[in-house]
Amino acid sequence: MNLVPHIGPVAALVAGILILLMPKLLNYIVAIYLIIIGAVGLFGR
Repeated sequence: MNLVPHIGPVAALVAGILILLMPKLLNYIVAIYLIIIGAVGLFGR
């Protein structure tokens, strides 16, 4: 079973819940998400 296509929506859901619970985490969550998406885009070919 390939779980790679499901990472984006699950990450968005978790990030949304964390932002609702702790709004100060928004900057860190966005930064980490962008770093992960960038790394997957560069090295995940």
